[in-house]
Amino acid sequence: PVDFQDESEALHALIRPLDGPALERPTAFKAWTVADIVRHLHLWNCAADLALGDAGAFQALRGEIEAHLAAGESLRRFEARRLAALSNTALVEAWRESFVAIAGRFAGADPSARVKWMGPEMSVRSAITARLMETWAHGQAVYDLLGVVRRNADRIRNIAVLGVNTFDWTFKVRGETPPAPKPHVRLIAPSGAVWTWNEPSEADLVAGSAEEF
Repeated sequence: PVDFQDESEALHALIRPLDGPALERPTAFKAWTVADIVRHLHLWNCAADLALGDAGAFQALRGEIEAHLAAGESLRRFEARRLAALSNTALVEAWRESFVAIAGRFAGADPSARVKWMGPEMSVRSAITARLMETWAHGQAVYDLLGVVRRNADRIRNIAVLGVNTFDWTFKVRGETPPAPKPHVRLIAPSGAVWTWNEPSEADLVAGSAEEF
């Protein structure tokens, strides 16, 4: 939860000074505007919060989203309609207020407890890590648009862990048998630390910078 909040605060600090026209500038990610990205992060942060604290309300929201998509509408359009009451600057501040509160609620929850999601359920720890990952990934489009080089911190280790832990899943979800052994992963952290996973191997090896991974 602390890493999620810190990553969100870093992105918020980048976005907060932007005025309305700047928030409506399209990024290189599918021409989403900065406001689209904030809206997306805010809605799904709130969805994760509902999954943690009010399973019934989350299931209702999931039903709305699924019906919307089944009707052929885009997810971005649903997000825009759902948050239409928030203007650009108000949206940015609502996003910040919510991610601070959500980080606090996740910090007080059992990390191994299970919560519902759009796909399979996941642990509380995985749920907040997924929010960190989304914030980091979508945030890159904003950094690129503004010409700012992001200085990553070692909190991206959480995202690397997601990549390592979902190795088997990426095959199983396609009905394939995961190959064995799992590759040895050796990454250089932003701090220069070395992170490793799985049994050492020079034959089955993924190595490089954590940012590139």
